[in-house]
Amino acid sequence: MEKHYYAHSPSPAHPNGQLLSEHLKNAAVLARRAASVFGAEAAGEYAGLLHDIGKYADKFQRRLAGAGERVDHSTAGAYEAFQKKAVPAAFAIAGHHAGLPDYGTKFDTEGKTLRGRLRTDKIALLEDYSAFRSEIGVPETPPIPPFVKTPIGLYFYMKMLFSCLVDADWSDTSGDGEETYASVEELEARLEKRLVAFSDSTRELDRLRNAIRDAVLEHAEDRRGLFSLTVPTGGGKTLTSMAFALRHARMHGLRRIIYVIPYCSILEQTGKEFREIFGERNVLLHASNIEIGTRGNIEGDAFVSERWDAPIVLTTSVQFFESLFAAKPSRCRKLHNICDSVIVFDEAQMLPVPYMRPCVGAICRLTEDYGCTAVLCTATQPSLGKLIETYAPGAETVELCPAKAAEAAVFHRVTYRFEGRLDDEALAQSIAAEKQVLCIVNNRRQAQQLCETLLEQGDFCLTTLLTPHDRGLALESIRARLHEGSECRVISTSLVEAGVDLDFPCVYRAVSGLDSIIQAGGRCNREGKRAAQDSIVHIFLPDAAAPRRLAQNIAAAERIIGSYPDDLASPAAIQDYFDFLLYVLKDEKALDLHGILQNAEKLNFATVSDDFRIIDDEADALLYIPGDGGDGLLGQLEAGQFSRALLRQAAQYAVSLPSRVIDELIDRGKAKRLHENGALLTDTDCYDAKVGFVM
Repeated sequence: MEKHYYAHSPSPAHPNGQLLSEHLKNAAVLARRAASVFGAEAAGEYAGLLHDIGKYADKFQRRLAGAGERVDHSTAGAYEAFQKKAVPAAFAIAGHHAGLPDYGTKFDTEGKTLRGRLRTDKIALLEDYSAFRSEIGVPETPPIPPFVKTPIGLYFYMKMLFSCLVDADWSDTSGDGEETYASVEELEARLEKRLVAFSDSTRELDRLRNAIRDAVLEHAEDRRGLFSLTVPTGGGKTLTSMAFALRHARMHGLRRIIYVIPYCSILEQTGKEFREIFGERNVLLHASNIEIGTRGNIEGDAFVSERWDAPIVLTTSVQFFESLFAAKPSRCRKLHNICDSVIVFDEAQMLPVPYMRPCVGAICRLTEDYGCTAVLCTATQPSLGKLIETYAPGAETVELCPAKAAEAAVFHRVTYRFEGRLDDEALAQSIAAEKQVLCIVNNRRQAQQLCETLLEQGDFCLTTLLTPHDRGLALESIRARLHEGSECRVISTSLVEAGVDLDFPCVYRAVSGLDSIIQAGGRCNREGKRAAQDSIVHIFLPDAAAPRRLAQNIAAAERIIGSYPDDLASPAAIQDYFDFLLYVLKDEKALDLHGILQNAEKLNFATVSDDFRIIDDEADALLYIPGDGGDGLLGQLEAGQFSRALLRQAAQYAVSLPSRVIDELIDRGKAKRLHENGALLTDTDCYDAKVGFVM
C-alpha cells in the first residue's frame, strides 16, 4: 500500500489535508516566481522544494494525526542545503518559522545559531526524513547572483530569498490568491485628473508649484537609481513626488510606489488624500509596528504580516527600515515586493542618525541590486553624499527640482527670530496673547502642561498621546478655526512639523534640529497670504529639557543660528548644519551606533534584528480608549471577535504605549488585557480627549 505524506492537517484551504509533495512543489513554483524579480529563480525554487522535507519523518505525520509532540521540521532542509553549499537557502529554510538565526561557529553547542543547529550530533537526533528523495529529490545547488559582490550585499540577498520562501510557504498553506489592482497607467491618469484643478490657477504659488512639477517630470525617463527632490515647504512636493513616481514607474515597468513617511500623523493625512485620488483599494497603509499574537480567534500569521502587494504602499520609516533588518518571518514576508519599486522617502532629513549608515546602505542596495528607484524628498536635504559614495561607489544622485524654482521669493514667507530663554510662564503668556498661534515643544509632557494652563475653547494639544480619532477631530477643528479667523492656539510636539497642512500667522518653536525648525516654519504663512516680516517664527530655549537624542541636533542648530541669524533656511545654512551634525559632532561609530552593519556582514540576522530599534522606548502595545464612537468596535474586541479589519478600525481609538506602561495599568486595575499586545482602559480619568493619555 502506497504511503502518503501530508504537509498540513485539514483546513479551509485544504479540507482533506495537503500532500507534502504538492505543498513543496507549489511553494517552489511561488518562490521561483517571486525571486525571478531579482534574478534568483533557481534559488527560490530550491528553497521551496526543501523547506519542509523534515515533515517526511513519521513522527511529524503522527503529529498531524493528533498524536505526538512538536517536531523540528526545518533543520532537515537547512542541513541538506548547507551540505550542498547552498548557504542562503539553508538560512531561509532554517528560519522560515522561527526566524533567521545568527550564523555562529562550529563550536556552538546550542541550536540558537545556524551552525549550532547543523552540528553532526544535532543532525543525528533528527527523525528519518529520507523518504523525500523518492518524491522530491535534491535539486542542483543554485548559483548566487552575480550582483552579490560584498558581505552586506550577501546579507540583503539572503533577506530577499527568505522573504520569497516565507511568502510562498504561507500563500500556499492559506490558499491566498493574487489580488487585482488598478494598473500604474490608470493610477497616473487619476492623479493627472486631480492635478488639472491646479493647472489654471492664477495664484503665483500655484503657478510655481506647477512649474516645479513640470520640471521634475522631465526626469521621469531618467535611469533607475537615486534622486533627490529638494522643494521648499509649501512647494507641493507630495503630489509632485507621486506624479514623478508614477510616470517613472510606467516608463520603466516598475511594480509599485512605496511612500515612506516619518510620522503616523502624516501617514493618516497623506493616506486620506491618496485614497481619495486613487481609490481605497489601491492604497495600503501600514503604520502599526505592533504584531498581535495568535491567541484565541485572531487570524494567524497572515494577520501579523502585510504583503505590500498593492500598487501604492504608505508606511512609516520605522516600519520600513526595521522590516529590512528584521529576522521574523512576519516582518520579512513583504521584502521581495519592494523590488522594482519607486521608494519615496518623505522628509528624508529625518532618517535616524544612530542608524544612518545602515539606512543609507539599505537604500543603496535596493537601488543598485533590486531595481528600485529612491527619491529623497525634503525641504532640507541631508548631506548623504559621503555615505552614498561608500555604499554605492560612483552612483549619481540627481536633483529633480531646479535651483531657481526652489529659491523663488514666494517661498520666503517667514522671518526667523531667536528669543533666548522662555520659561513656561512667559511662554504661556506669549501664546495666550496671540489669537492664532502654533507652539511646538520637544516633549509630550511639556505640551500637556502648557495646554492645561490655557484651557480655552480655542486651545488644542496635539501629541501621540491622543488617539488617531481624537487627533483627527482636533485637526479638523483647528483647520476650521484657522479658516474662519477664530481663536486657535495649538500646543504640539513635532508630529505637526512635516506634511501636516496647517497655516498659522505665528509660530513658536523650542530649539531643536535646524531641519525641525525650518519644518515648523512651514506651518507659518504656508499659503503666502501675509508679508514675511509679519509672519514670525519665534525660536526659544525652553524650561523643559529636550530628549537626550536631540542634544547634538540642538548643538548643531545653535551654531547655525549664531552663524546665519538672518538666513536660517538658506541652502548654505542647511548644508553647514548637516555637515557639522553628521561629520563633525558625530564620529563614524555614531552613525551606526549599535554596529548593525558589522553584524549584518557576519550574517548575524537575529542580533541585527534585536539591535535595530529606531525608537529606543518603543511604543509596542495598544491601549484602547473607550467612548466617542469606538465602543461598538471595542465591545467586539472584548467579546473576542478578532479580525484583521476590526483590529485596524479599533486602532483609531487606541494610543501606542510601551508594553511596560500597559502592564502597570493592568496591575493597578486601570486597564484589562484584550490580547497579547493590547488592553482596554477602564479608568477613564487617565485619558482626556483634549490632552490625551496622562502619563
